[in-house]
Amino acid sequence: MNLKKILILTPLLLVMQPVLAADDNEAPSNLMNVIGYGAILFTLLLFVVVLLVLLRAVRVMTRVALKSQGYTEEQIAAELHPPKKAKRSKEEVWNKLLSLKPLSQEKDLIMEHEYDGIQELDNPTPSWFMGLFYTTIAFAACYLLIYHVFGIGQLQYDEYKTEVAQAEIAKKEYLSKAANQVDENTVKLTKDPAVLAAGQVIFVSKCAPCHGDHAQGNVGPNLTDDYWLHGNKINDLFKTIKYGVLAKGMPTWEKQLSPKDIADVANYVKSLHGSHPAGAKEPQGINEPEESNKLAAK
Repeated sequence: MNLKKILILTPLLLVMQPVLAADDNEAPSNLMNVIGYGAILFTLLLFVVVLLVLLRAVRVMTRVALKSQGYTEEQIAAELHPPKKAKRSKEEVWNKLLSLKPLSQEKDLIMEHEYDGIQELDNPTPSWFMGLFYTTIAFAACYLLIYHVFGIGQLQYDEYKTEVAQAEIAKKEYLSKAANQVDENTVKLTKDPAVLAAGQVIFVSKCAPCHGDHAQGNVGPNLTDDYWLHGNKINDLFKTIKYGVLAKGMPTWEKQLSPKDIADVANYVKSLHGSHPAGAKEPQGINEPEESNKLAAK
């Protein structure tokens, strides 16, 4: 009866504790959570009690069954509480691991032959060593069949070629991502045909309305002569395209073009220097002739 009272009152007290601790005129906001936690705790406690009752019932039934079979109280106690096995000594453990016999049995292991008074014991090879030995044989057979007979696996040279191909793919992916990390400080002048072709496409669609199809100048200045309004280095040209010159009608392109696109256009414009297109607009800005392809930049 007392156990039942404890089982009922314990979760109720846990549930009601936050309620009692709260203000008399104000209910706790997390009352439902507290009730849920209390229900879970009660269920767990009830589960433990059920397990204990079942264990007790099993012991009682076992005792009754053994008693009906003629077991004495001492025998029943021995069955229900068997004595613990003595721990093996370190020597026994090592002998078992290495498949050795104890020293007391060495006389039974002496082999018949002897040389110069030296006798040999017939100790078997440890089972773990034999298992490892046979495993290596099986591994070698599988390796031979997989790599040299059926050709399922790749040999070293084929694996090398595969890894090189994978590295090339990874390199291209890296370069494609690195290209968009360029800015006005890191942009480089290049004459790569692929870069110039990409820049030409962008120039025709974005820049030609103001600078002309061949950069000869229209609303904007001529981009093929030696006169420049905002510098003639590749870094200067990248910066002008990226940020624009709003006071003179040059829009900013950094939100519409990627850094790679801006670099491609800048290099394309640089490639048009000295092309002398028909209908070129009169010079504007400062005369800054190209001194070197390496240092020059628009």
